Order: sequence, then structure tokens, then C-alpha cells
Amino acid sequence: MTAREAALKALIAYRRYDARPEQALDRLIVGFNLSERDAALATRILNGVLQNMMLLDHYIGHLSSIGIKKLEPAVLDILRLSIYQLVFLDKIPPNAAVNEGVALVRKTASPRAGGFANAVLRKAALAAKSGDLPEIGGGAARRLSVGYSHPEWLVRKLFEVLDAGSAERFLMANNEPDVPVYAQVNTLLTDTDSALVSLAAEAAEARRHEWLDGCVRLRGARKVTRLDAFQKGLIYVQDAAARLAVAAAGPKPGDVVIDGCAAPGGKSFAAAIAMKNKGRVVAFDINGEKLRHIAEGAGRLGVTIIDAMEKDASAPEAALAGKADAVLADVPCSGFGVIRKKPEIRYKTDEGTAGLPGLQVRILSALSSYVKPGGALLYSTCTVLRRENEDVVNLFLQENSGFSKEGFRLPGIGHIESGELTLWPQIHGTDGFYICKLRRAPRYTR
Repeated sequence: MTAREAALKALIAYRRYDARPEQALDRLIVGFNLSERDAALATRILNGVLQNMMLLDHYIGHLSSIGIKKLEPAVLDILRLSIYQLVFLDKIPPNAAVNEGVALVRKTASPRAGGFANAVLRKAALAAKSGDLPEIGGGAARRLSVGYSHPEWLVRKLFEVLDAGSAERFLMANNEPDVPVYAQVNTLLTDTDSALVSLAAEAAEARRHEWLDGCVRLRGARKVTRLDAFQKGLIYVQDAAARLAVAAAGPKPGDVVIDGCAAPGGKSFAAAIAMKNKGRVVAFDINGEKLRHIAEGAGRLGVTIIDAMEKDASAPEAALAGKADAVLADVPCSGFGVIRKKPEIRYKTDEGTAGLPGLQVRILSALSSYVKPGGALLYSTCTVLRRENEDVVNLFLQENSGFSKEGFRLPGIGHIESGELTLWPQIHGTDGFYICKLRRAPRYTR
């Protein structure tokens, strides 16, 4: 199997079965024993097509004699991945991209469609070489939408919180071809210097995070989980933004912390490590299989204070009422803050995500019952939409007068007086992430 064929099969699995593209490609890479070079090319092509699908379709619509909606889906997928190579990958000879694309059409779709694909791809090759690719018309929202392949409704939502220039920089950051993986150092077992030595021994390209202590940036390591440093529990995968959310909550040794939507476990791990493995972390998740992974991760890290519990976070548990010093409410969300890592997320619909705030408010309200008087409630999401962030918190506060926003300090960023902050990839270099710290009023005695 060639790199282009692997990318195509993963793209088809995503289109037909809503499969996770990365997982679909990983299965193909392992199953067909692709070389490291071919695996890297297949990954680049797959992610590139997902990042630029609307723009590629714009080009195809102008270059094809047949409307996009009338094209055989597999042929359209092949045109997308071939034109992506012609436009975005300088190191691939145009003839190779064209010929491989035509061969894929004849092998995967219809042999008779080979001539049609050849004509379209040769037009695309000439247009790319001459810089004469079809322009994008319309207003600012449409130009950004097509140019960076984000739905126009999402671009307009961004305009509610960002000016046009900042919105474009966010979209551009989402389309970066090589986003590093961030890992946190497990200070229960090692320190940053020792972790970097271990990573260097495995030829992993790793260096310290620019402003967050105990965080390392990894490049060139396709699967972090295969590294010896990971297997020995010296590091765990977590973006700086999620680590900062736990830092804002401020867990201390001896505390009781409840992580209400814990999978995949990073915040529970971060809390336990901040607590020096002293106290108790109760990790909820509705999915029992995910809880097993949390328990395995805790064992690898040498964390013994996490109690993983299968539970729906939106249903209060009377036995835990008022027991927690800090509660983490990292709720299910649209995920539009992690598009740079999961490019397919951008294609979620407005209608498909509009119901999330109702669920988020229910979860936040249920989890708030576990906060003891004077305790902290940390609300966070990995999205950047106001309706899932500020609007949810404001609605919660209208219905829960015993809580109020509280300022907090974050390493590398400083004091957040308002008690809420949105992190942005184009500004902070993190995932897009919302953090809001709430404090429950203490119980006063006369």
C-alpha cells in the first residue's frame, strides 16, 4: 500500500463511517507495515486534506466540467488529495501527484473516470504552477471560511469574540501542518532535566516549554505512548492549557478533589501530582472502558490516590455533597479549541453543537453540589465559543448565588483578575481553552 492509498482509505473511512481519521490511518500504517517515510507522508496528506477540504472543493468546482455533487465520492476524495499535493507540497513533483491520482481513480473508482481525473489534475497543476488558482469571492466571513476551510457559521461565531484579523490568525493556527505534542513531567518520579535526558536517549526531539515549568514539547515522535519515558511513567500527554486549568483550581496535598468528567485522565493526574500523591482524587466518567485507561495511567505514573468511579456527572451524588476542596468541571464541548490537532472537528454543524450549553449547565450545577463551603469550582472547556463558555457560567451564577468568580494566577501568563480566561493557539501557543474559577461562599458562624 502506498502512502497516498493509505491516506485515501482513511479519508473514505471518515466520510463513510464517521471514523476518527487518525485512528483509521494508524490501523493501515500498522496493518500494512508502512515505512516511517510513507507513514509521515500519508499523515501529512490526510491532515492536509481535512484542513483544506473546502478550499480544495472550491478549486475542483472551478476546474471540473462536472459539478462536485455529481462526482463519485471516491473520485472527489482522490481529486482532493491530489490537488492538495499540487498546491501545498513543494517536494512532490507535479507529474507524480497527477499520475498517482489517476492511477488511484482507475484502481479505486471507475477506470473510465481516469481520463476525467487526468484532465482536472493537469489543469490544477498548471494553475498551481502559474499562481492562477481560482480566487474566492464574497464578504470577509466567506473568504475566511473557504480560504481556511472552516464553516462560515463558525467564522461568524468567532467574529463575536475576535476582530477579523485575530480570527484569521486563529484559523491559520488551526491549519499549521506540524503541531507539536506536549507532555507533562511526572515530578513524583523524576524532574524535567532527567526526563529530557531519557527522551534524548530515544532520539525524540524534545525541549522545555517556553514558559511552563514541568512541560516539554515533543516533535518527531509519531507515537509518544511508545516512548520509554512514557512507559516508565516519567511523562504523560497533556497540553499546557489543560495543565493550567488544574493550576487555576489550586489543589494542595491532603485535599479532596473531584474530577467530574475525567477521561482521558490528564487533569486527574495533574491534580494528584500537584497534591504530591497525598489526599484523594475522585475521577468520574460515564464510560467504564475509559475509566480502565485512567486506572492504568495512574498505575504507570505511580499515583495511588485516584479513585475512578463510573458515574454520570450530570446526576448529583448525595454521599459526596459538600465533601470536595476543589471540583474540576471540564465538560463535554464542541472541541473547537483543538481543531489544530483534530482537523475534522471543524466540520461539526451549528445545529449539532447548539444543544451543548444545556448539558454543560446541568453538569456544572450537579458538580457544584460537591464543593465544600469555601471550596473551589473550576469550569473549563476546550472550545472558544461564548455560548459554551461565558454564557454557561453566567447562567449558572444567576441560579447559584452562593458562588462567585475568583481571580487566579497562572505561570507564564500572570494574574487573571476577572476569574476567567480564554487561551488561544495564535496567542498563547496552547489549545483553545476556556478557564473560569468559581469560589463557594464560606459558611459563616455567629
